Amino acid sequence: MRQLAPLFGISPATVCRVIQRLGPLLALEPMWAPQEAVERLWIVDGTLIPVRDRKVGASSRNYRFSANLQVIVDADTRLVMATARPVPGTAADAKAWRDSGLAEHCQGVTVLGDGAYINTGLVVPHRKRPGRPLLKGEEADNAAHRKVRARVEHVFGRMKNYKILRDCRQRGAGLHHAVQAVAHMHNLALAS
Repeated sequence: MRQLAPLFGISPATVCRVIQRLGPLLALEPMWAPQEAVERLWIVDGTLIPVRDRKVGASSRNYRFSANLQVIVDADTRLVMATARPVPGTAADAKAWRDSGLAEHCQGVTVLGDGAYINTGLVVPHRKRPGRPLLKGEEADNAAHRKVRARVEHVFGRMKNYKILRDCRQRGAGLHHAVQAVAHMHNLALAS
Protein backbone atom coordinates (compact mmCIF):
# COMPACT_ATOMS: atom_id res chain seq x y z
CA MET A 1 0.00 0.00 0.00
CA ARG A 2 2.96 2.23 0.60
CA GLN A 3 3.89 1.70 -3.05
CA LEU A 4 0.41 2.53 -4.34
CA ALA A 5 -0.11 5.74 -2.35
CA PRO A 6 2.50 7.87 -4.20
CA LEU A 7 1.29 6.58 -7.57
CA PHE A 8 -2.13 8.13 -7.00
CA GLY A 9 -1.08 10.99 -4.75
CA ILE A 10 -3.11 9.79 -1.77
CA SER A 11 -2.30 8.58 1.72
CA PRO A 12 -1.63 4.90 2.55
CA ALA A 13 -4.71 4.92 4.80
CA THR A 14 -6.88 5.91 1.84
CA VAL A 15 -5.35 3.14 -0.26
CA CYS A 16 -6.14 0.67 2.52
CA ARG A 17 -9.76 1.82 2.74
CA VAL A 18 -10.23 1.59 -1.02
CA ILE A 19 -8.74 -1.90 -1.16
CA GLN A 20 -10.88 -3.07 1.77
CA ARG A 21 -14.00 -1.77 0.04
CA LEU A 22 -13.21 -2.88 -3.53
CA GLY A 23 -11.43 -6.16 -2.72
CA PRO A 24 -14.58 -8.27 -2.42
CA LEU A 25 -15.96 -6.74 -5.63
CA LEU A 26 -12.88 -7.87 -7.57
CA ALA A 27 -13.10 -11.40 -6.19
CA LEU A 28 -13.24 -14.33 -8.56
CA GLU A 29 -16.63 -15.96 -8.87
CA PRO A 30 -16.33 -19.73 -9.41
CA MET A 31 -16.61 -20.76 -13.05
CA TRP A 32 -18.57 -23.99 -13.02
CA ALA A 33 -18.41 -26.60 -15.75
CA PRO A 34 -19.97 -25.40 -19.00
CA GLN A 35 -21.54 -28.00 -21.28
CA GLU A 36 -18.40 -28.46 -23.41
CA ALA A 37 -16.25 -28.89 -20.29
CA VAL A 38 -17.57 -32.40 -19.63
CA GLU A 39 -14.56 -33.84 -21.47
CA ARG A 40 -12.16 -31.48 -19.71
CA LEU A 41 -9.67 -32.37 -17.03
CA TRP A 42 -9.40 -30.32 -13.86
CA ILE A 43 -6.72 -30.53 -11.19
CA VAL A 44 -7.18 -29.81 -7.49
CA ASP A 45 -4.47 -29.18 -4.95
CA GLY A 46 -3.98 -27.44 -1.67
CA THR A 47 -1.26 -25.05 -0.63
CA LEU A 48 -0.33 -23.36 2.62
CA ILE A 49 -0.57 -19.58 2.78
CA PRO A 50 1.24 -17.94 5.73
CA VAL A 51 -1.22 -15.76 7.64
CA ARG A 52 -1.05 -13.52 10.67
CA ASP A 53 -4.68 -13.87 11.69
CA ARG A 54 -4.77 -16.72 14.20
CA LYS A 55 -8.50 -17.18 13.69
CA VAL A 56 -7.98 -18.16 10.05
CA GLY A 57 -4.72 -20.10 10.38
CA ALA A 58 -3.15 -22.71 12.60
CA SER A 59 0.43 -23.73 13.26
CA SER A 60 1.23 -26.24 10.53
CA ARG A 61 4.05 -28.18 8.88
CA ASN A 62 6.16 -25.10 8.28
CA TYR A 63 5.93 -24.03 11.96
CA ARG A 64 4.11 -20.87 10.97
CA PHE A 65 0.49 -19.93 11.18
CA SER A 66 -0.90 -20.95 7.82
CA ALA A 67 -4.18 -21.49 6.06
CA ASN A 68 -4.80 -24.41 3.70
CA LEU A 69 -6.18 -23.21 0.39
CA GLN A 70 -7.84 -25.48 -2.20
CA VAL A 71 -7.64 -24.42 -5.85
CA ILE A 72 -9.09 -26.05 -8.98
CA VAL A 73 -7.16 -25.48 -12.21
CA ASP A 74 -8.14 -26.43 -15.76
CA ALA A 75 -5.42 -28.75 -17.08
CA ASP A 76 -5.66 -27.47 -20.67
CA THR A 77 -5.92 -23.72 -20.25
CA ARG A 78 -4.22 -23.44 -16.81
CA LEU A 79 -6.99 -21.08 -15.73
CA VAL A 80 -8.05 -21.09 -12.10
CA MET A 81 -11.61 -22.42 -12.13
CA ALA A 82 -12.46 -22.01 -8.44
CA THR A 83 -10.98 -21.41 -5.02
CA ALA A 84 -12.38 -22.57 -1.71
CA ARG A 85 -12.54 -20.69 1.54
CA PRO A 86 -9.30 -21.22 3.47
CA VAL A 87 -9.23 -23.70 6.35
CA PRO A 88 -6.61 -23.88 9.12
CA GLY A 89 -3.22 -25.16 7.95
CA THR A 90 -3.43 -28.29 10.10
CA ALA A 91 -6.38 -29.62 8.07
CA ALA A 92 -5.53 -32.43 5.66
CA ASP A 93 -6.14 -31.80 1.97
CA ALA A 94 -8.87 -34.47 1.81
CA LYS A 95 -10.77 -32.91 4.72
CA ALA A 96 -10.36 -29.42 3.25
CA TRP A 97 -11.72 -30.75 -0.08
CA ARG A 98 -14.75 -32.37 1.56
CA ASP A 99 -15.53 -29.27 3.64
CA SER A 100 -15.00 -26.80 0.79
CA GLY A 101 -18.14 -27.64 -1.17
CA LEU A 102 -16.21 -27.61 -4.45
CA ALA A 103 -16.91 -31.31 -5.06
CA GLU A 104 -20.60 -30.65 -5.79
CA HIS A 105 -19.66 -28.24 -8.56
CA CYS A 106 -17.32 -30.69 -10.29
CA GLN A 107 -20.02 -33.20 -11.26
CA GLY A 108 -19.36 -34.62 -14.71
CA VAL A 109 -15.78 -33.35 -14.85
CA THR A 110 -12.73 -35.55 -14.29
CA VAL A 111 -10.73 -34.10 -11.40
CA LEU A 112 -7.15 -35.15 -10.62
CA GLY A 113 -5.69 -34.99 -7.14
CA ASP A 114 -2.47 -36.08 -5.49
CA GLY A 115 -2.05 -38.89 -2.97
CA ALA A 116 -3.56 -36.75 -0.22
CA TYR A 117 -7.03 -37.04 -1.80
CA ILE A 118 -7.61 -40.78 -1.28
CA ASN A 119 -11.28 -41.79 -0.83
CA THR A 120 -12.60 -38.46 -2.09
CA GLY A 121 -13.81 -39.57 -5.51
CA LEU A 122 -10.92 -37.88 -7.33
CA VAL A 123 -8.48 -39.60 -9.68
CA VAL A 124 -5.35 -40.22 -7.59
CA PRO A 125 -2.07 -42.03 -8.35
CA HIS A 126 -1.79 -45.76 -7.84
CA ARG A 127 -0.31 -46.75 -4.49
CA LYS A 128 2.33 -49.37 -3.99
CA ARG A 129 0.92 -52.38 -2.15
CA PRO A 130 2.92 -53.90 0.73
CA GLY A 131 5.39 -56.46 -0.59
CA ARG A 132 4.47 -55.92 -4.25
CA PRO A 133 5.80 -53.33 -6.69
CA LEU A 134 3.56 -51.33 -8.99
CA LEU A 135 2.66 -52.94 -12.29
CA LYS A 136 4.19 -51.42 -15.42
CA GLY A 137 0.85 -49.99 -16.51
CA GLU A 138 0.38 -48.42 -13.09
CA GLU A 139 3.86 -46.87 -13.24
CA ALA A 140 3.02 -45.40 -16.66
CA ASP A 141 -0.29 -44.08 -15.30
CA ASN A 142 1.50 -42.45 -12.36
CA ALA A 143 4.07 -40.86 -14.69
CA ALA A 144 1.31 -39.34 -16.84
CA HIS A 145 -0.55 -38.26 -13.69
CA ARG A 146 2.56 -36.48 -12.35
CA LYS A 147 3.12 -34.74 -15.67
CA VAL A 148 -0.39 -33.31 -15.76
CA ARG A 149 -0.54 -32.49 -12.04
CA ALA A 150 2.63 -30.40 -12.27
CA ARG A 151 0.51 -27.71 -13.93
CA VAL A 152 -1.29 -26.87 -10.68
CA GLU A 153 2.08 -26.47 -8.94
CA HIS A 154 3.13 -24.05 -11.68
CA VAL A 155 -0.07 -22.07 -11.13
CA PHE A 156 0.67 -21.92 -7.38
CA GLY A 157 4.16 -20.66 -8.18
CA ARG A 158 2.77 -17.89 -10.37
CA MET A 159 0.09 -16.96 -7.84
CA LYS A 160 2.63 -16.78 -5.02
CA ASN A 161 4.57 -14.16 -6.96
CA TYR A 162 2.04 -11.79 -5.41
CA LYS A 163 3.32 -10.76 -2.00
CA ILE A 164 -0.09 -11.02 -0.37
CA LEU A 165 0.05 -14.81 -0.79
CA ARG A 166 3.53 -15.07 0.70
CA ASP A 167 2.61 -13.28 3.93
CA CYS A 168 -1.06 -12.41 4.19
CA ARG A 169 -1.98 -9.73 6.70
CA GLN A 170 -5.68 -9.73 5.82
CA ARG A 171 -8.11 -10.61 8.59
CA GLY A 172 -11.20 -12.78 8.45
CA ALA A 173 -12.63 -13.17 4.96
CA GLY A 174 -9.91 -10.88 3.59
CA LEU A 175 -7.66 -13.86 2.81
CA HIS A 176 -10.39 -15.48 0.72
CA HIS A 177 -11.01 -12.23 -1.17
CA ALA A 178 -7.27 -11.75 -1.71
CA VAL A 179 -6.88 -15.28 -3.10
CA GLN A 180 -9.83 -14.80 -5.43
CA ALA A 181 -8.44 -11.48 -6.65
CA VAL A 182 -5.01 -13.03 -7.29
CA ALA A 183 -6.66 -15.93 -9.14
CA HIS A 184 -8.60 -13.44 -11.25
CA MET A 185 -5.40 -11.51 -12.07
CA HIS A 186 -3.69 -14.81 -12.93
CA ASN A 187 -6.51 -15.65 -15.36
CA LEU A 188 -6.35 -12.18 -16.90
CA ALA A 189 -2.58 -12.51 -17.38
CA LEU A 190 -3.05 -15.85 -19.14
CA ALA A 191 -5.85 -14.50 -21.33
CA SER A 192 -3.77 -11.57 -22.61
